[in-house]
Amino acid sequence: MRGSQVQKEETRTSEILARLDENFPDAECALVHEDAYQLLVATILSAQCTDVRVNMVTPDLFEKYPDAQSLSTADPEELQELIRSNGFFRNKARNLLKASRKIVEDFDGEVPNSLENLIQLPGVARKTANVVLGTWYQVASGVVVDTHVSRISKRLGFTTHSNPVKIEKDLMGLLPQERWISFAHQLILFGRSTCKAQRPRCSECFLADLCPYRSSQEH
Repeated sequence: MRGSQVQKEETRTSEILARLDENFPDAECALVHEDAYQLLVATILSAQCTDVRVNMVTPDLFEKYPDAQSLSTADPEELQELIRSNGFFRNKARNLLKASRKIVEDFDGEVPNSLENLIQLPGVARKTANVVLGTWYQVASGVVVDTHVSRISKRLGFTTHSNPVKIEKDLMGLLPQERWISFAHQLILFGRSTCKAQRPRCSECFLADLCPYRSSQEH
């Protein structure tokens, strides 16, 4: 990319970020939580499941298992029944039990506040770790890449990849680090309201004039 092209792309990116700020100034994680433990559990449950459905399940779950210590000794079948409606409940229950036991045994019952330690927990990959670190600990360790962020980043021309790790690497190289946390929250809200998977509302989109995808649909 030539110098003029680089400058043009940087200007476009800055304008996209400014418009996201204008339209989603208070974007935050949609998973209801009161501490790092609750956020970790909710994020594990959110795999292949909507945040709305997770938020319907977690109040009873956290009442019965208020911390990692209590969850680590949960009866597997009782735990499965509590989270059944979230899908993949057997695998998620297994991961929750193993993760909570490791938190108790290796981290004194406290959810780790580093990427290196979080990804040691069963059921926790970069996405989940980035959610916990960014939302609770306010540590910009990376960019959360969920289905919305993946889809919209490609449509905006921020990446050509489909692999979440490669998408995250592209976004980390493109965005200022102080925007890594807020960007993901904003794109998730944008994806739910406007840039939908099947029928994106391009005619109503505040980024339409900056979007390669919109341009491609017009030709």
